[in-house]
Amino acid sequence: MAKRALITGITGQDGSYLAELLLSKGYEVHGLIRRASTFNTSRIDHLYVDPHSPDARLFLHYGDLSDGARLVTLLSSIDPDEVYNLAAQSHVRVSFDEPEHTADTTGTGTIRMLEAVRLSGVKTRFYQASSSELYGATLPPQNESTPFYPRSPYAVAKLYGFWITRNYREAYGMFAVNGILFNHESPRRGETFVTRKITRAVAAIKAGKQDYVYLGNLDAVRDWGYAPEYVEGMWRMMQAEEPDDYVLATGVGITVREFVEIAFERAGLDWEKYVRFDERYLRPTEVDALIGDNSRARQKLGWSPTIDGRGLARLMVDADIEALPHAGHPWIDKVRLESWITPTFSNAGMA
Repeated sequence: MAKRALITGITGQDGSYLAELLLSKGYEVHGLIRRASTFNTSRIDHLYVDPHSPDARLFLHYGDLSDGARLVTLLSSIDPDEVYNLAAQSHVRVSFDEPEHTADTTGTGTIRMLEAVRLSGVKTRFYQASSSELYGATLPPQNESTPFYPRSPYAVAKLYGFWITRNYREAYGMFAVNGILFNHESPRRGETFVTRKITRAVAAIKAGKQDYVYLGNLDAVRDWGYAPEYVEGMWRMMQAEEPDDYVLATGVGITVREFVEIAFERAGLDWEKYVRFDERYLRPTEVDALIGDNSRARQKLGWSPTIDGRGLARLMVDADIEALPHAGHPWIDKVRLESWITPTFSNAGMA
């Protein structure tokens, strides 16, 4: 029989790529979605098959991480082999505006999922989506042994999720893992996240549909990777013989300014003519530099990324340009995937 997986946050960037991956591996996939007056399934619409069809292997269920009773009944009825808890209020800057909501979904939501697994009695493996934001003010490079120093309500909520997942692993013998994923992006990234905000602005400016893009701290250093490669890492964590916690990262850090430069250069534009500063996008407490060391994942899982922040900027600009009506103009370079790949990575710092 095919394995069954339950994905919370299936309508998000990671959830959609993970659903694709699991379906390609023959899984039956179940996803948790929140009830809304408008459809929010655009990232997974291409995977849809009428559930009445004998070929259907993707099934969606209404539910929310704030409703523990619903989670118990869903787990009991689905009886999944694997649970991927990706749902959260995941925008760091927004977490300062909505700290209580962030704590309830991103932090307490994790304990509700773990309790639902325990109370339902299902024999399943549990993946918790952790974050490099846990490291906050700690100097890079960061790995599984690096002390945490969260600098936002989002990061603090994720820290609770990390430790309660480890606690349930130790207290109840659950196969429960934390994936400490550094920033990972794609053309499916939400439009309010800085990478997608930049690449969408580049496409719109090139098309004459936008004049400027307003940004905050350009000096922040991040380790950006490609989301489809990271969901492969999630799956590999769940196939390991023993549960453990893993950092997924490229080991390459670049500043927001470098990402901006590469993105605008890709479209033949001078970024300094179009980028404006807006202090509203600054965080009350900033995270200066996040650069991960993926040694454990490489050694134990055989996982290694191929696309870093520089390649990612080009990839995302290409996708956003082609999404606009002027796609196909001669200046658009339809490069192959290899041109986005940086052949070597350094785990020691900025490369």
